[in-house]
Amino acid sequence: MIFVGIDVAKSKHDCCIISSDGEVLSNSLRIQNSKEGFDLLFSSIVSSLPSNDFSKVKIGLESTGHYSINITNYLLSKGFQVTTLNPLSTNLFRKAHTLRKTKTDKTDALVIASMLFTDESKSYSPVLYQIQELKSLTRHRHRLIGYRSKLKVSVTRLIDIIFPELPNYVWSIHQNSSYKLLLEFPTTEDLRNAHLTKLTNLLSSSSNGKYGKDKALILKNLAVSSIGSSNRSLAFELRQTIRLIQSVQAEIDELDKQIKLVVDELDSPLMSIPGVSYTLASIIIAEIGDINRFDTPAKLLAFAGMEPSTYQSGNYNASKTPMVKRGSTYLRWAVMQASRLVAIRDTTFNLYLKKKRSEGKHYLVAINHVGKKLMRVMYYLLRSDTKFSVQA
Repeated sequence: MIFVGIDVAKSKHDCCIISSDGEVLSNSLRIQNSKEGFDLLFSSIVSSLPSNDFSKVKIGLESTGHYSINITNYLLSKGFQVTTLNPLSTNLFRKAHTLRKTKTDKTDALVIASMLFTDESKSYSPVLYQIQELKSLTRHRHRLIGYRSKLKVSVTRLIDIIFPELPNYVWSIHQNSSYKLLLEFPTTEDLRNAHLTKLTNLLSSSSNGKYGKDKALILKNLAVSSIGSSNRSLAFELRQTIRLIQSVQAEIDELDKQIKLVVDELDSPLMSIPGVSYTLASIIIAEIGDINRFDTPAKLLAFAGMEPSTYQSGNYNASKTPMVKRGSTYLRWAVMQASRLVAIRDTTFNLYLKKKRSEGKHYLVAINHVGKKLMRVMYYLLRSDTKFSVQA
């Protein structure tokens, strides 16, 4: 048996190969992130094998985002076992085996190979291509949502300068009718000079009849007494930012359609849980991946970073400890959002939330308990591929 540790980087990878006797067979193999580099690694592994039995090779690398995807797929296509390690584990392993503050790509590769040699880690099993697609789509959606949020903050900033009184007279400055109004009349001067009929028609059509002539008169009078500052540059920036928000929102809507298609293909039992939407289900499915890599619900909770931390020393045993929060932030966020919605729609979870609240727990702490219960339910639904059924 030989063990191969790979320290992944953007343009090159450092590799270390050790035998089952702990002998370092290769400790200075550096390959480029290219087909030639991958082929060099393959030939080096084969030359270190006494036979062509690839089951005698165990390869490990850290979970380092997208940099490890191509080399992982290459090695799997060759028939090797690949283990994905938590960077936190490798860091603790390195510190536990030396007092020196030495960290290089070369030593990291040796640490990974040594971990494979001393640990019985499970090999990485390729997930369904739909799940890989979902992970890519949901992460992309997260980035778009973040970009849209920054643009909305910019709109809020500009409104505070141009028309600071407006937010108190509309439900939200980010609603469709507010955007239509600001695109047509970006400054208080434009609004003061606006024809009442035109303003009324714009508000009525953009708000589905919620706003009419009365609201138009209020806004015109508000513009007259406004302390806002009006100039061409701010008006231009406001209009352009709103158009960017609308453009990003259109892309998010298209993205949601694609996510829905993939989730429907998977026909996941998570969609049967009341309150779990396509968006939340897609994030949870994508982050969990293959449910079979978790032997127990506790391991799934640990992966989500939702298990409580433990502290005990001597006769002292801490009774109140926070969540670890070392797992997938995307999964933890989606589960917590789903917990709140499920507690509203399902009687069993609603009663469980009330029980925790009656024990004197803060609402967020009680929702955290609901989230743990929901994770355990999700675990068994995915393992058994059964639909959620309401408990009487």
